[in-house]
Amino acid sequence: MRNLAILAAAALFVGGAPLGWVSMPIPGPPTLSTGEPAQADLATKVAKSVAQDEERLVQIFKHIHANPELAFREQKTAALVAREFKELGYETHAGIGKTGVVGVLQNGPGTTVMFRGDMDALPVREATGLPWASKATAPTESGGFVPVMHACGHDAHVTFLLGVAKVMKELKAEWSGTLVLVAQPAEEVGTGADAMVKDGLYDKVPKADVLVASHVIPLYPAGAASAKAGRRMAGTDQMDVTLYGVGGHGSAPQFAKDPVVMGSMAVLGYQTLISRALDPQEPAVITVGAFQAGEVNNVIPDSATLKLNLRWFDPKVREQMIQGIKRITDGIATAAGVHKDRMPKYVMKGHAGPVVNDEEASRQAEAALRRALGPDKVLPGLPPVMGSEDFQNLSGPHPTTKILLVWIGCGPANVLQAMKKGDMPAANHNPKFKVELPAIAAGTRANAGTLLEFLKKP
Repeated sequence: MRNLAILAAAALFVGGAPLGWVSMPIPGPPTLSTGEPAQADLATKVAKSVAQDEERLVQIFKHIHANPELAFREQKTAALVAREFKELGYETHAGIGKTGVVGVLQNGPGTTVMFRGDMDALPVREATGLPWASKATAPTESGGFVPVMHACGHDAHVTFLLGVAKVMKELKAEWSGTLVLVAQPAEEVGTGADAMVKDGLYDKVPKADVLVASHVIPLYPAGAASAKAGRRMAGTDQMDVTLYGVGGHGSAPQFAKDPVVMGSMAVLGYQTLISRALDPQEPAVITVGAFQAGEVNNVIPDSATLKLNLRWFDPKVREQMIQGIKRITDGIATAAGVHKDRMPKYVMKGHAGPVVNDEEASRQAEAALRRALGPDKVLPGLPPVMGSEDFQNLSGPHPTTKILLVWIGCGPANVLQAMKKGDMPAANHNPKFKVELPAIAAGTRANAGTLLEFLKKP
């Protein structure tokens, strides 16, 4: 999940106190007294299946965490997933969108449900000190190496996928329909879902009636979850802006046109676009994540590249930002005297729309989560965050597919009390981010229960 703004959202929750859940009981074993007897009985069967498999799932999680792979390089993780799917008897397709894997289990008439787990890690040096911490590195395009870490919980997501695959196969007699499990590459760069669709995903699987993904969040304790309807996550774009100048000697700027100065003006100008050109009631973010220019102290380079990240909910706001960025940057280049054939270049590299949870699907999921985890473990949900996802793009050419994102708690048992005192957990993408091990079994129960809710027998 790219740059998830969960700490800001948490501040709204904890500081604003319409948050009865910050003093909720610490999650423990699920209570299954609610719901119809048959559904409660099924939840018990799920819990038993997961409990018997928990030790294996935790070992899988630790293995994936210690062996992270960057976007579109998830070969070993994909091979693990494909092997598990095949051993369970799923119709398995690998190599979709480079490293994506799909497992299909057809089980009579009914709904088609797609469940996604993302596989890619981040170029982050781990600082958790865990015995299974990553020491991995990966080569870069420039010839160097970067540290790699599962700093966003995708290792847990893959484990959920494999745990759910086993539960659904074991309980095949309890449901009807078609289950499509997707191990997706490259969520962090925002292009993995689109890559799978463009590479023929729907030549191999049927259209999904419901598309489900879950994501771990350290603001909830392990054992808690939520599935709130409506806006959940912002849309996003990755955009590279290259400014061209005239290189020269650092001592003689009058003979050059300095792209570093132009880029610096652009960085500030983009923030003025947010604060003065956009409706302040419409959420929007422009972050310049990288400013690349020059090599040495005394040379003015002839180009500079700004790597931008845009966040938005309304497509009209997105268009305002893109056009505003071009207008500001072109204006700076013109004011610097840049020739018209050397005007800035704009490259859009990745795009995903907002995540908006379907209302009916959210209600069904909440009921399933109560049975899977216990009624006091289903939280009212965070406000919409400016972090983004791309799993919704897996719906591809099928706009009627219902979208559902479920938050799965992965924080320590006392995280809610700690946040009330101002002690915030390490957020996603932080070098100290970690998934508490009880979250593995709880997340598997939550996801399996949610899928079974949508795949009830007619």
